[in-house]
Amino acid sequence: MFDAVRNNKKIVQIFLALITLPFAFFGVESYVRSVGTGDDVAKVGDIKITQQQFRQTLQEQQEKLRTQLGGQFDPKILDTVEARSAILDDLINQRLLLVEASKRGMFASDDAVRRTIGSVEAFKVDGKFSSERYEAALRAQGMTPAGFEAQLRQDITLQQLAGAVGQSGLMARAVADRVLAVQSEKREVMEYRLGLDAYLAKVKLADGAAKKFYDENSKQFEMPERLKAEYVVLSMDGIAAQLAVTDAEIKSWYDSHKDKFQQPEERRASHILVASEKIGKDKARAKAAELLKEVQKTPSAFAELAKKNSDDPGSAAKGGDLGFFGRGMMVKSFDDAAFSQKEGEISGVVESDFGFHIIKVTGIHAGKEKPLADVKAEIEAELKKTAASRKFAEAAEAFSNAVYEQPDSLKPAADKFKLAVKQSDWLLRQANPVNGPLGNEKLLAALFSEDSVKNKRNTEAVEVAANTLVAARIVEYKPTELQSFDSVRANIETLLKQREAQAQTRSEGEARLVALKKGEDKLAWGSAKSVSRMDARLIHPLAAPLVFKADVSKLPAYAGVELPGIGYALYKVAKVEAGDKLDDARRLAVVRQLGSLQSQEDVQLYLAALRNRYKVEVNKAALESKDR
Repeated sequence: MFDAVRNNKKIVQIFLALITLPFAFFGVESYVRSVGTGDDVAKVGDIKITQQQFRQTLQEQQEKLRTQLGGQFDPKILDTVEARSAILDDLINQRLLLVEASKRGMFASDDAVRRTIGSVEAFKVDGKFSSERYEAALRAQGMTPAGFEAQLRQDITLQQLAGAVGQSGLMARAVADRVLAVQSEKREVMEYRLGLDAYLAKVKLADGAAKKFYDENSKQFEMPERLKAEYVVLSMDGIAAQLAVTDAEIKSWYDSHKDKFQQPEERRASHILVASEKIGKDKARAKAAELLKEVQKTPSAFAELAKKNSDDPGSAAKGGDLGFFGRGMMVKSFDDAAFSQKEGEISGVVESDFGFHIIKVTGIHAGKEKPLADVKAEIEAELKKTAASRKFAEAAEAFSNAVYEQPDSLKPAADKFKLAVKQSDWLLRQANPVNGPLGNEKLLAALFSEDSVKNKRNTEAVEVAANTLVAARIVEYKPTELQSFDSVRANIETLLKQREAQAQTRSEGEARLVALKKGEDKLAWGSAKSVSRMDARLIHPLAAPLVFKADVSKLPAYAGVELPGIGYALYKVAKVEAGDKLDDARRLAVVRQLGSLQSQEDVQLYLAALRNRYKVEVNKAALESKDR
């Protein structure tokens, strides 16, 4: 529907998703042109997923997690075959959907792209779409409007395809009721724990156990080669920060570019939509004509008629109100009609791809020129960026030459370009985004090269990001070394004691569980707790599945679970009763959640079918390679 598409919250949020996109989209054409080397990570039909594309996606996901987790982020979280496989699955799914959408001839229209962009809050000033804010936001992310709109068009197309599949499933009412009954069922449980601490005190390690573990697992105690480096960064942003722009320059630029600061006219309108897809064009046109007669007869009843008759759910509840919009944000026929009417005027029947509209213009914001004071900061930033771009282009080659011609120190280059020489903490060979400019693979490869390690010379100037060059040199280097047994002995002994204590609690816990199931119950159970599948917060998360799997045909029922690092827990299910009846709002929320889960399952089944149709090949050796 017309307004439903414009107000689709998932699509409205695409802007932020694209700006920090963890799984970047690439055009189908670029896949076809990829040149394989035999090391491609996967292949979807004839389309290759290269090592470079995979590494870029992995790094973007690392950066996203680093931003979300801050100091708690551990780069090793993605350094597993399972994590890399999950990321690759997403890349494969995207390409499958792109190929399928192309085969179906699905393509997001210009109108859909315009409506989506116009509805993004990040592009608005005082609640209205601002082309200047739009372009500035993209520039800040190193994107162009053309590139962003191409990505957005692709994403809308993919959402349409996936959404069509996901929305095709319906959760039957009887099934939903049965699931709700199971989910809300209450079980009264009691807990008995065998704590790890009680067993730790009893553990006695065999003589030489720690040394034996050390010898058999020496790789675990190796300190990888590492280095500390000093470095300098030449960037366009850094150059811009050194520049100054006068008020006269700003005023001159404003006077010569006034066309950029014209705030276009906006209209506010309400509409009644009669969708043709439901009843066919002829019937829809006839119904719209009848509604028009009613509106013309009683113009003040427009909002009430829209609430009762409009097929646009997004605006019908608001009496048909669409809010303010600029030219080009609506489909052409609607746009032409709305901008040709006077305030308060009601249109005739207007046809669009969505059906037939009756439009009432309810407000007009005339176009006007933005004053210099409102755009001064924006112009200053633009002038600085333009000047910095020119100066960076001039400085880049000279910077590269300076760090090469005087290889034993970064100070000459730093002095020449007014840069600070910074120093890193310990760095490993593996790229890590938390290390900022020193998290670049190419720069790290240069730092860890034989020449750099041996002679402590400057690396070449490496482009680590758009318009950003970095040169570095080693100030301290340590090769791979095995930590001494004495330095790790205490940690090994603690680990072995915990393992043995955990094994003892598990063994005793399992033995007691067997006895309980035989009717030998002499334990001092804790107080009773009432839990359900919808709310099992009162018991350990690892225990919940087992408690609800327990056979309660005969009570009491028992379950046990190992709790790593804690011990072992036994549970006694003493009573089972029907859950409280959910109020309508809660019931509706759960049903929607179930429907969402079913939709996700439908999409997964659809993707599985696409994998068979287009033949997916995964190069496991390339995926698992550490040199990726």
